[in-house]
Amino acid sequence: MVIKMKEHFYEAEMVKQEIAENKRLSKRGFLDTRDISMELNTLLNADGSCIFTYGKTKIIAGVKILIDKPYPDNPDEGSISIGIELSPMSDPSFGTGPPDETSIELSRVVDRALRESKGIDWKKLCIKEGKFVWMVYVDMYIMNNDGNLFDACEYAALAAMKNARFPKIELTEDTCTIVKGEYENKVVEFTNDPLLFTFVKIDDKIILDPELVEEAASNARFSIAITNDKKMVAIQKGAEGSFKIDEIKDIVSIALKNYDVVHKKLMNAMKKK
Repeated sequence: MVIKMKEHFYEAEMVKQEIAENKRLSKRGFLDTRDISMELNTLLNADGSCIFTYGKTKIIAGVKILIDKPYPDNPDEGSISIGIELSPMSDPSFGTGPPDETSIELSRVVDRALRESKGIDWKKLCIKEGKFVWMVYVDMYIMNNDGNLFDACEYAALAAMKNARFPKIELTEDTCTIVKGEYENKVVEFTNDPLLFTFVKIDDKIILDPELVEEAASNARFSIAITNDKKMVAIQKGAEGSFKIDEIKDIVSIALKNYDVVHKKLMNAMKKK
């Protein structure tokens, strides 16, 4: 997701000048990530939620866990659904109306990182095989866009899901209904925590966790999802530029090395609820 150059031309040129001198406008190192903070369970009518802040990028994520019918090819498995809304309130370059290509790409990259991690046991989301399963809906709204929505949305979704409670249900042979306002003593469990790491290329330099003006100055983007057992589970190349093979190898190595640092930031932020 690279914003239009003409809207941030002068800032982008400043970024390029700083990058050429091995500096960032934010004073961060090329491979440093921003601070993470969050408020958990802020939405009264959600089963789990958080207001997530990554630097100056701010997102609100809400989770609803609802009863649904299983897919015919997976009669004993539940699933997740990711939706992300980009509004002009958070960034004037975003439009109104139905989801555009940017929103769809963002939702799919976040969904793939969570889904392909195999961190959720889908069979544990089964209520009654062939009839009733849990569908975990995660809806996110961008409150302020200061870059790297891919990682920020994925972290926000993960935090909200890990704190989402399953509603109590009344189950009969043919019906399954939610008991309003009552919850089971269980949450959505991840056996491993997938984390996205997004890099951009500015001229011949690669940086991690780009801010908005750095995205404007970049010509290529690469996102990689890593799990806590240090496995690469998803990748996404974006924008028009390209990466060399050696650059991709470096990106993978950097993401692996940064996993523990970012995961610790995320877990510490969750403990401060």
